[in-house]
Amino acid sequence: MPPDPGGTDSGARAHFRALESLYAAAPINQLFKSRLEIPESGIARIHFEIGEQYYHAGGAVHGTSYFKMLDDAAFYACNSLVSDRFLLTTAFNLLFTRPLRAGPAIAEGKWVSGQRRVFVGEARLIDEQGEEVARGTGTFMRSSIALAGLPGYRSA
Repeated sequence: MPPDPGGTDSGARAHFRALESLYAAAPINQLFKSRLEIPESGIARIHFEIGEQYYHAGGAVHGTSYFKMLDDAAFYACNSLVSDRFLLTTAFNLLFTRPLRAGPAIAEGKWVSGQRRVFVGEARLIDEQGEEVARGTGTFMRSSIALAGLPGYRSA
């Protein structure tokens, strides 16, 4: 069972909304039509709208998009457990299982283990037919970056 980062349910919910705001404010997310949702500690979902601008020459979504979606979902699932520091990705492994085409997709992330310095998270990428197209596992480490000092980290 993941720990409650805020010590109270309302504190945790405020932290989740602030992380959602932080995600929306990140400059990289101007390139991706997406929205972060953190429903509970240790769980994150990112709703993406994938367009053909993300395709490689073979007519399917390029691997960089898979990485972005899976890393973000696993990362935010883990950072939902940490209310004071920004986590950093230290490693991430991907498994591609089928091509992803234009349309809506959801990256579902969850915290797996770790509560102090290093966290392990996993994510799966689901296409609009409900099929898993990829999965990934990452490790994330506490940084010296205070969440409260980041532009965008605020309760909605």
